[in-house]
Amino acid sequence: MKDFARSESPAVQAQLNRLGALSVPEGRLGLDTIRALLARLGDPHKRLPPVFHVAGTNGKGSTSAFLRAILEAQGYAVHATISPHLVLYNERIRIAGNLISDARLAELLEQVLDLGEDLQPSFFEVTIAAAFTEFARVPADACVVEVGLGGRFDATNVIEHPAVCGIAALGLDHERFLLVPEDGVPTDPLARIGFEKAGIAKSGVPLVTQAYPDHVARAVMAQARKAGAIAVLRDRDWSARPLPDTLLYRDGTGRDGIDELHLPLPLLAGEHQADNAALAVAMLRHQSALPVSSQAMGSGIRAARWPARLQRLNGGPLTGDREVWLDGGHNPSAGAALGTHFKGRRLHLIMGMLANKDPGSLTGPLAASIASIAAVPVPGHEWHPAKAFGPQARAFDDVPAALAAVPDDGLPVLIAGSLYLAGEVLRLNGELPD
Repeated sequence: MKDFARSESPAVQAQLNRLGALSVPEGRLGLDTIRALLARLGDPHKRLPPVFHVAGTNGKGSTSAFLRAILEAQGYAVHATISPHLVLYNERIRIAGNLISDARLAELLEQVLDLGEDLQPSFFEVTIAAAFTEFARVPADACVVEVGLGGRFDATNVIEHPAVCGIAALGLDHERFLLVPEDGVPTDPLARIGFEKAGIAKSGVPLVTQAYPDHVARAVMAQARKAGAIAVLRDRDWSARPLPDTLLYRDGTGRDGIDELHLPLPLLAGEHQADNAALAVAMLRHQSALPVSSQAMGSGIRAARWPARLQRLNGGPLTGDREVWLDGGHNPSAGAALGTHFKGRRLHLIMGMLANKDPGSLTGPLAASIASIAAVPVPGHEWHPAKAFGPQARAFDDVPAALAAVPDDGLPVLIAGSLYLAGEVLRLNGELPD
């Protein structure tokens, strides 16, 4: 699975060109390559600060953002790795609160690529090896590690003793990779997804989950039991629900002498973000590596930012003074969240979606809201043409052209369908993730 990366630094770009040329041998699954690569780097994954490991189909990035913001509100220095990046590859490796510098990134990627050339690692394996090498080198109090794809065979799953693992919302995505036929695994697609995500479970470590349908929960529980993990299920071991002004969270941990917290609601748009914040709180409440106060939880929930996830863009070179929203979601769960957020509102939709994704996953839930549809390319990738979005969709060369054609009728504009497209939009509007 290839990715797309660029840099204004010639030294970084030289390494990104090497990185972009990597491919994964068809059918290769497992952790042997990443382990071999890390061994040549001195096994940095065995020398990390306490790790907060997050998997899931939707919400793992937001949950990771809440974790980082809460830990930082407590005063901890936090390393973090996310996937994918939006504008700059540097976003994937955050060192003690700051994006990795170009100079260090170029040096680090060159080291990893040179050492692993004969192993034929993937883009993501090199990225994780680089991130863990830097995480082990620079002192910090915690690491927030977001799974890239799946869980069981994800390169991040070399982590041996995390402080806590979490699984966010589940849905069907990346079926080509996660639903490969295999003996001894669930046959129901969503249960199989849960099985793969729960592959991050570790012996003696809390595995904190959202609530899932019974057959999916059973698949997750089976993985937890197999690993010897401590399963912590929503609506069994913890609960949360948004009230008009607060997020009501309950569990039976007795941490800090309390079992109930009244926390502020996130500033991140979308009702689902309260669920992601609650999962972060549950993960923190059920781990013992780092103490975290309820005050830090509240401050972190309000401080968390996660670009391109129901983000209202600022006025800028691209948007002018229009109300423009940006979302990189591309699967049915993301479509459902968008449909809920814009229910009862009309909008103009600008869509750019990879050719291997289903346009109906977004246009279906938004159907009652759509006043017009514009289709644009996703830079650097194969994308769906306008006809894939219905007979009323019009094709444009890029987002600026599509925006220029939107009627000046006061309706909001939603740009959606791809995180790669979202990154281009942020770049054009001068809103680079920090």
